[in-house]
Amino acid sequence: MFRRRLNAVGLLMASLAVAVPARAQSGSIVGNVVDETGAVVQNARVTLVGPNTRDTKITDADGKCRFENLVPGTYDISVTHSGFSPARRDNLIVDATAITIPIELSLAGVAETVVVSATKGESTLINAPATMTVLPGDALVTSPAQNYGDLLRSVPGINVIQTSARDINMTSRQATNTTANSQLVLVDGRSVYLDFFGLVVWDFLPNVNDVDQIEVVRGPASAVWGANALTGVVNIITKSPRQTAGRTSVILSGGYFDRDVGSTQDRGPGATYSASATTSQIVNDRWSYRLSAGYFNSDPYPRPTGRIPIIPDPRDPTGSTTVGGALYPTDGFGPVGTAFQNRGTSQPKFDVRVDQELTNGRATYAGGVAGTEGIIHGSLGPFHIQPGSVMAYGKIGYSRGSLKLNMFANILNGEAPNLLVPNPESGGPLELSFKTQTYDVEVSNANLIRTHQALSYGGNFRRNNFDLTLAPATKGRNEIGAYVQDEVFVGRFRFSLGARLDKFGNLGTPVFSPRFTAMYQPVSGHSVRFAFNRAFRAPTAFNNYLDIAVVTPVDLRGLAPLLPPALQPVVADPFPLIVHAVGSELPIASMTRTTLKQESLTAYEVAYTGTFMSRTAVGAAFYMNDLDDNINFAQLAPNVDPYDRANPPPGWQLGPGTLDAMARLGIFLPRTAFTYLNLGPIREKGIELSLDHRFNNALSASANYSWQGNTEILADPNPYPAIELALPPHHRFNIGGTYNGRRFLGAFSTNHTSRAFWSEVLTSPYHGFTNGFTQVNGSFGVKWKGGKIITTVKSNNILNRTIQQHVFGDLIRRSVLGEVRFDL
Repeated sequence: MFRRRLNAVGLLMASLAVAVPARAQSGSIVGNVVDETGAVVQNARVTLVGPNTRDTKITDADGKCRFENLVPGTYDISVTHSGFSPARRDNLIVDATAITIPIELSLAGVAETVVVSATKGESTLINAPATMTVLPGDALVTSPAQNYGDLLRSVPGINVIQTSARDINMTSRQATNTTANSQLVLVDGRSVYLDFFGLVVWDFLPNVNDVDQIEVVRGPASAVWGANALTGVVNIITKSPRQTAGRTSVILSGGYFDRDVGSTQDRGPGATYSASATTSQIVNDRWSYRLSAGYFNSDPYPRPTGRIPIIPDPRDPTGSTTVGGALYPTDGFGPVGTAFQNRGTSQPKFDVRVDQELTNGRATYAGGVAGTEGIIHGSLGPFHIQPGSVMAYGKIGYSRGSLKLNMFANILNGEAPNLLVPNPESGGPLELSFKTQTYDVEVSNANLIRTHQALSYGGNFRRNNFDLTLAPATKGRNEIGAYVQDEVFVGRFRFSLGARLDKFGNLGTPVFSPRFTAMYQPVSGHSVRFAFNRAFRAPTAFNNYLDIAVVTPVDLRGLAPLLPPALQPVVADPFPLIVHAVGSELPIASMTRTTLKQESLTAYEVAYTGTFMSRTAVGAAFYMNDLDDNINFAQLAPNVDPYDRANPPPGWQLGPGTLDAMARLGIFLPRTAFTYLNLGPIREKGIELSLDHRFNNALSASANYSWQGNTEILADPNPYPAIELALPPHHRFNIGGTYNGRRFLGAFSTNHTSRAFWSEVLTSPYHGFTNGFTQVNGSFGVKWKGGKIITTVKSNNILNRTIQQHVFGDLIRRSVLGEVRFDL
């Protein structure tokens, strides 16, 4: 027995003797990341590759990360961080000791910023065949912006309007209206453009905390992205799970906004609050995931009150016509039947992403759901998106080098009754219910041919299913497209020639979208570019199949002299006339309908981009856009499909003979008053100037200016009716700066927009100018516990000016938010 125990103890001792040296043979690497000044760089992404090892870590508040239990061998380290040039340390020998590797990152110039939205493949910003602006994710942390509209307002050439607590619209290089439909918006390459209505619901986008960078293509991009990239692209690129691996972020915010103006004067301030959380984890070498959730809530903003000023129509050179004069319908103010109660917004969201590292490439699985509630304005006035309206999506992607395959589905369900326009049949509000499904499959690839040519190509198939109460005849639609792009490098010259062909189910012929760019780089870091582009926007389901009846008050006082005195009181007040609005595919009496074509934009641009000392970026661009066949909700002539003796208006008290007498005098009561028409051509010109400077890793500043000229009507062959024009602000100016140091962070910005003229809501009494405005914003924050807790105060419109960004929009005053961020 004693001998057995002795043998067991000997075996155990021998095992420990073997195990201890084996344990001692493992080593470790500590990465110490600093910038050119020696300041630590936190949140840098450090990737270690070695014998049977591939691991990624994020530097802490001291700029350090640690890789442990490494088997002896040779390792390579790569480091990336937004705003810095990538750095590498190769052939590091690891034995049984711990080694510390200092890694210095140098500030990246604009020439080194990598973008994907211009070509669907990686390119440096200075070599991109389009004018672009990039908003890095780190700048979003310090920004006082409280939504995507505030973030993108600082981009030159982007016109942003906010019309309610939840309603945001934007376009590049043209007037923005309440249903902006020419700017394609993507999340990691997945389109969130709503095909049935032709707009973007910004509530359905991810938490800003999850964004790695936002790429903005300023100008047409159909040659790569197809339909609806008519005036540009906004591509929101989120962080991968491995970029923030092992971290959980929780952000809580709350505050108030001033409402002592307009419809809510003397009612006290409005409240707003939000919460979001994100966690990213690496399960093993192959799997990683990110979970995100968020919620935002806001009280309604004030509505303007009183009467829209009556002014001479600025589009009428004779000065003989006027616009404006309507009472603002708000909270019971105004004529009976036109009052509506304004609404705030409530927006929950949840998102998950899982990455799988494969032997050859990476697979990504993502899905999520987002809800919204609140006011959305349109040409028919305000709709109230009801609680429970949601958008869900699912996406599967695969990438291997330049080869990319993506499949996604967007599912949208919601209800939105109109708050002004009644349904003449039911007596209740005009109801918009929508159920849509979008399915998309896309593939793209690129090949380098020798050393002076790159060929990229791809295509997609898209299926849309629609179920719309205001367009019941809508049919499902198939879309297919393919593109090819050839880039050739010859000395200091770079040429890009590309084109795309798209076939839509509601268009009779395929649409060809070419692009040509010639670029000259006199010295490194400077380029001069000439570009020619053609883009298009396809008709939406509403453009083709809208079918509604609305009640429109019509002034019939001019008939009083024709009537006996006993009947004259009947026309003393506006008569509630029922008119129709129909899409291009529906009949209007005996009128021959012309098939609605896609609207097209032909763009010419000369631009310069340059960097100085790798820290200062200068940009300048002059563009001229010719827009033709613009799809517009236009009023028809009064004698088209009028009411007559055989079909008098409901409630008509003057007898059918009066209608005959009116017809003989050339007076008609319209029955079908609105439809969608192709209008044009028109021309728009503009200039954009920008200056960005990075003083160091923590401090940067920027300024830009945009000038937009008056829209020119090109009379031949199809004059654009002046009454349909909107006039963009002539001048936009932005200046700002950000600081994100070891202890403090903050930002300051000033946005100025000159006055603009709006014409797309309801009828001409609701049209008019908005005053120019200057919005001053700022934020200040303090980091605690090495940056693991950040407290910030953010304020928009610090000077508390009353800002109205659309003639029919809400009033925006000063807002103040307190925010606490926990990085665990």
